[in-house]
Amino acid sequence: MGSQGLLVAVEGLDGAGKRTLTNALTEQLNALGASVTTAAFPRYGRDVHADLVREALHGQHGDLADSVYGMAVLYALDRRDAADDIRAALADHDVVLLDRYVASNAAYQAARLHQGVDGEVVRWVRELEIDRFGLPVPDRQILLRVPVAVAASRAADRARQDATRAKDAFESDDGLQARCARVYDALAEAHWLSEWHVVDGSRDLRAGAEATEAMAVLAKTLYLGK
Repeated sequence: MGSQGLLVAVEGLDGAGKRTLTNALTEQLNALGASVTTAAFPRYGRDVHADLVREALHGQHGDLADSVYGMAVLYALDRRDAADDIRAALADHDVVLLDRYVASNAAYQAARLHQGVDGEVVRWVRELEIDRFGLPVPDRQILLRVPVAVAASRAADRARQDATRAKDAFESDDGLQARCARVYDALAEAHWLSEWHVVDGSRDLRAGAEATEAMAVLAKTLYLGK
């Protein structure tokens, strides 16, 4: 590896299992000898823009949550404020794994507006976050694809088990999640921003020989294929 690390974004629906995938990939990349660090967006509890997002999605701040572009700007500002940290991490590590990144903004806002991958808001997100804010472009992106019903069930289970992770307005909107899944598929097919890899998340990624082998193959593809 050179001095610049590999930036990998893990994307998918709420409840898809992105944190589980990130942990599994970290373990396999470490086994390859790679230095890995992770981060997750939105950075709740760390960034004021992220906290405003969470509050809006739980009914605060009037009609803020109804504004597609207003919410998108808050998500983008959270990442802009993390840009220096991401660049520093890339200088210090072989791989930086991000649980959600720019594509999340593109997918969810397009879904909210009933637009496709070629719609105005997807172009606008790229112009705002990449061109204007200068966020590092991911080297690879992973779509953790799961059926909408499975993601919803996992999100509900997570909310029952952890009082701090109650379902928000977006997570509770099954129609939005279904549209978002279609946009994600289109972003992956178009290799939006960079090369995408699609992972079947319908089965448990935490244990078992099959899951371990799949993560090992993906880790090698990412790390050795740069």
